[in-house]
Amino acid sequence: MKADFRTIEYAPGKELTVDTGRLAKLANGSSFVRIGDTVVMATATAAREAKPGQPFFPLTVEFRETFAAGGKFPGGFIKREGRPSEKEILSARLIDRTIRPLFPDGFMNETQVICQVFSSDGENDGDVIGAVAASLSLTLSDIPFENPMAQVRIARINGETVINPTVSELKAADIEMTVGGTMESVVMVEGEMEEASEEDMVDAIREAHEAIKKLCQFQLDLQKEFGKEKWENPESAIDPELDAKVREKVGDRFLEISRQKLSKKEYGLAGKEIRTEVKEALAEEFPEQEENISEVCYAIQKEAMRKVLLEENQRIDGRQPADIRHIWTEVGYLPRTHGSAIFTRGETQALVSVTLGTKRDEQMIDTLFYNSSKRFMLDYNFPPYCTGEVKFMRGVSRREIGHGNLAERSLKKMVPSTDDFDYTIRVVSDVLESNGSSSMASVCGGSMALMDAGVPVKKPVAGIAMGMIVGDGKHVVLSDIQGEEDHMGDMDFKVTGTADGVTACQMDIKVKGISYDVMVEALKQAREGRLHILEKMAESISAPRPEISQYAPSFEKIEVETDQIGGIIGPGGKVIQSIQRETGAEVMIEEVGNKGVVTISADSREKIDAAIQKIKAITGDLEEGEVYTGTVRSIKEYGAFVEILPGRDGLLHISEIDHKRINKVSDVLSEGDEIEVKLLKVEDGGKLRLSRKALLPKE
Repeated sequence: MKADFRTIEYAPGKELTVDTGRLAKLANGSSFVRIGDTVVMATATAAREAKPGQPFFPLTVEFRETFAAGGKFPGGFIKREGRPSEKEILSARLIDRTIRPLFPDGFMNETQVICQVFSSDGENDGDVIGAVAASLSLTLSDIPFENPMAQVRIARINGETVINPTVSELKAADIEMTVGGTMESVVMVEGEMEEASEEDMVDAIREAHEAIKKLCQFQLDLQKEFGKEKWENPESAIDPELDAKVREKVGDRFLEISRQKLSKKEYGLAGKEIRTEVKEALAEEFPEQEENISEVCYAIQKEAMRKVLLEENQRIDGRQPADIRHIWTEVGYLPRTHGSAIFTRGETQALVSVTLGTKRDEQMIDTLFYNSSKRFMLDYNFPPYCTGEVKFMRGVSRREIGHGNLAERSLKKMVPSTDDFDYTIRVVSDVLESNGSSSMASVCGGSMALMDAGVPVKKPVAGIAMGMIVGDGKHVVLSDIQGEEDHMGDMDFKVTGTADGVTACQMDIKVKGISYDVMVEALKQAREGRLHILEKMAESISAPRPEISQYAPSFEKIEVETDQIGGIIGPGGKVIQSIQRETGAEVMIEEVGNKGVVTISADSREKIDAAIQKIKAITGDLEEGEVYTGTVRSIKEYGAFVEILPGRDGLLHISEIDHKRINKVSDVLSEGDEIEVKLLKVEDGGKLRLSRKALLPKE
């Protein structure tokens, strides 16, 4: 089949090319999208009918990067890609979060979107390309999908904004955001920055949206030419008579519990009690309709919560829109970790620990773009007990990876460089209680734990989750949202930063047409909340401790000449292994420029000093006439070989062992003996002549 490529210039000097209708034709929709030499295929497939009683929309999004796309082999023993990498999971989440709200209400058919990078030029990331391909495949398919979306990455580099910068260009960026949206409005934002102002953030989002509009119009034009006829979306299965009866039975009870200033557990139990009573009351009249009754009850509950907020400015727990829940904090709670903190905000609580390590503890990363290591990492754990639930624990979830990545990006700009603090740093946040904003609690607790560990962070960082309710021509911006406000609200906007600017953000908007003025209002309110939280954090700790924990490893670096590296390592690593075994220290050697850098780390200063002494002995000049303590390494008929320094053996001739005549060396010496010897001469070629008798008195 003849190729029919279509191209659009979506930003100055930036082109995107599409090929559709020729490949993967058994999927409901498919497309190949290209920027530079990076090519991503996306397919969209859906079941023709929903499963009976399906209570939620079962959408899955997968993103895969094969190493073959970049002409590389996977690292490790198995030369085949396995489970998705963290990068692939994060890319899939970005796409999922943008397309999910664009499916019509009531569509419950199982749907799968798969994006696969088939070619990579090492400069253009496939994630935003995959998002456009996913939207185009859905738009061209017969799957109900309301309108197309697009994603772009925007960065500020040397004061200038760049749409979809290359991997190389991003290294100089002080703002980097991925923005997803439709023709009408922005739907999703995620990014990191170096203490950017709220105004600069909004300006960048606005500019990104202009490119998004062009890409969305491009998809609409392709739909007219290649699009399939859409399936009819089934109308709601709720019987209007059932809906009316449920509303009659419920009355104002959900309005009442929305005004009673209840805790999470109290509000949940009160709602459950109402639903149970309504089900029992209508069981005879509407048999086998429990799921539908619950669905109507939830709709009424959502309406009630939103009405009280919009008309009375009161939240479920009694707060006003800009109020932040009670905060208490503590540092140094865990006695043997290198740093720890508890951050509690309302019914959300995180226990965060910090572990310091050496370069060998860095996380090795093998991607399409580069092979590198990561010295700062944050892991986020969300066990079932934190929400009072019982669930299987089956490894790290995609949600945990996503929340951990946001918290990591929030803090990493404040982590000192290796020149100032050459430790590998791992932060672990365990959420102990959760009623909204647990990722932001991880940011706050993580910042405090880093300071408790003595990490010289540039500034403390705090995070806050903002929400919004929109209705009847009005809107209310909420600070520090809790779980129900997230589920029933129209926006989840997480913002982190220092007192001087924003370091990361993540936004998901569930309704159309949020204006930039409203976005500015939310960011302004978020800044006020962030400053309040920073003040509360400062009550426990406001600056890094002057010293690291006594349980953290200590290390020191020394420089040697490059031609001395081999002597320190020794044949087959014999010498360096000997140093580590005898001193208990860990020794690493790197060649940096025209010097060798030796890093010695251990859990005590004494071990480090012992290792340094041995290394300096190897690299230093041996002086004839000096006395050394050595170890007998081997016995020969003509003498013994004595190691006076790691890797430096000398011959102790039989005639130099004692003043009296010796018939057999083994009569006097054994392998492993430690003896004092005098260095008589360093001969040509570096051979050492030793003497023991020179140190013995003559009889």
